[in-house]
Parts: sequence; structure tokens; C-alpha cells
Amino acid sequence: MSTDKITCLLNWHATPYHLPLFLAEKLSYFADEGIKVAILEPNNPSDVTEIIGSGKVDLGCKAMIHTIAGKARGFPIKSIGTLLDEPFTGVVYLTSQSGITTDFQSLRGKRIGYVGEFGKIQLDELTRHYGMTPQDYTAVRVGMNVTGAIIRGEIDAGIGLENVQMVELEEWSVQQGRSRDDVQMLRIDELADLGCCCFCSILFIGNEAFISNNPEKVSAFMRAVKRGVDYMFAQPAAAYELFVEMKPHMNSEVNRKIFQRSFRYMSHDLKNVQRDWDKVTKYCKRLDIVDDSFVQNQTNEFLTWTLDPERPAGFVNPIVDTGVLTKCACNAQVTPVPVEA
Repeated sequence: MSTDKITCLLNWHATPYHLPLFLAEKLSYFADEGIKVAILEPNNPSDVTEIIGSGKVDLGCKAMIHTIAGKARGFPIKSIGTLLDEPFTGVVYLTSQSGITTDFQSLRGKRIGYVGEFGKIQLDELTRHYGMTPQDYTAVRVGMNVTGAIIRGEIDAGIGLENVQMVELEEWSVQQGRSRDDVQMLRIDELADLGCCCFCSILFIGNEAFISNNPEKVSAFMRAVKRGVDYMFAQPAAAYELFVEMKPHMNSEVNRKIFQRSFRYMSHDLKNVQRDWDKVTKYCKRLDIVDDSFVQNQTNEFLTWTLDPERPAGFVNPIVDTGVLTKCACNAQVTPVPVEA
């Protein structure tokens, strides 16, 4: 059965940083643009690039490194914009119980959790960079359950995001009577001397055939999302309450804090940042994910508004009070929110 709806597959279950997309639906911005959008959530985030590449879904969200790797593997996917810029990503650990320090060598003999294949590739490359081998640590594939695996003591540390897993662990640590500072991260961008933490920027991607055959729909989709972004930046607290109406489980203290922490990473103009693409493409070559023949699968042609100048390398917007926490009358119990980049 055919449908006139555009399908959009998230990189994992709905998460606070997906707010602009849901806001475009809630406030009828998609309808105003003459399109219908079905927002889908995958059972397994590792399937997203393949599902979109196969044409079973039109558009979606995925991290930059996975978007590049997917294209290199023959999936016809392309980035049409950016949702979330440069969240700090790295090895997250609890200082009180892991024995890990700021010295990468302290990972020797530890159980390190990772989400999927590329997390393992990154860890292995870093061990070689620091005079170790992949046999010097135990890799544990925990999928989207990094936070829970650390809490349960199944791993000593795991790859996570500063705006998601660190928030979850900080709240759990406070519940245990410890400081939020017990949660620390070895940032991969600093360990690997990348000069930016952009490989986990969350992109809007699409099936290349769909993009080529439906440029008006793609432009309409991005215009609607941009209106959602503009509303979010103008009225973050009000925007979040609208999100809660659509996704009641977002009305938790930990999810509100994830939104608060994510807010400074949200893209204002949705553009693919050329400097970041160049750095991540170079990094992917270093990881042997792509070779010198790789052509970047990204475009800004569907962003019809004036784009902001590129920010200096490493610049991150300052933290601002979004007001979402003052409206929280919710249970403080931490339930880990599984999120893949």
C-alpha cells in the first residue's frame, strides 16, 4: 500500500534533543508546508543507515561517523542538515569505583562498554595510539545500555555522551549520596587529537533516490524543522511542555536535565558544517572506514535561509537556563535513557 507520508526514522527512541522534529508535528509546521510526516523509532539503532539506504524509509537521523560509514558500505544515504552539533563523546566512568583516571593507560585491564561496531573500532585505535593493544582491555558490547551497565557494575566504563549518559549517571550518583563530580569522561576528541568533537554530531539524513526525486518535499521538511528550531530557541520551556504532551515520559527530571544539557549543542541553522565534515572524513580514513576516494555525502542545498558563519574550531555555545527544570514536578528517580548517536 502506498502512502503520501514522508517517513522519518530516529537514531533511537525519542530523546530530548529530538524536540524540534516533534515540535514541527505538534505545531502543524509540516502541514503548513503541505507534507505529512511519520516519525518512527527503531528497535535497533544499528539498523538505521541500512533501512534508510534500502529505501524502506525516506529520511532519518544518524551520527556523522555512521553516515559516512554507511555510505562507504554502499548504502545510498546523504546528510541534508544537522540537528545536534558536537556533543562531547568519550569514555564515561565513576571515579569512586572504576580505578580509572585522566591517564588513558588506566583503562588497562578494564571492562569498557561500547554501543556498536564503531565504538570498538575507536577504542582499538586509541589503544594503539597510546602504546597499548586491544587485548589490554575487555570490550563489552552493551548496546544502548551503557548507563545501566555501569550502574550494575557490569562494566568499569563505557562510551557515552556528555549530554545524555553523563547526566543519567550524575543523577544516579547524587541518589547514592555521592557528588556529580564522581562522573568523569575521557573525551575521544582530546585523546585522538581531533581538534573537535564532531563525529557524533546528529544529522538529518535521507535515501539518495528519495532526495533526488522529491527535492520540494525535502526542502519543505527542513523548513518545517527550522520553524521548530526557531520556536525552541525563542521559548525553550514552552517548547518542552509541548514535547511532554506528545511524549509524557519526557516529564521526568533526568529527561529535562538532558534537554537542558543538550540545548547548547542544538544547531541554530541546521547546516552541515564543512570544517567538521573535513575533520571527521579525515578521522574515518585514519580508522580505515573510508579511503582517499571517498566523496562526502552531504549537502546544504535544502536549507533556504541565511546560514550562520562557521564558528571557531572547538567553540561550544555557553550553558543557558532553559527554564525546563523550574516546571518539573516529577519523580527524580533515574531511569537510564538509551540513546545512540
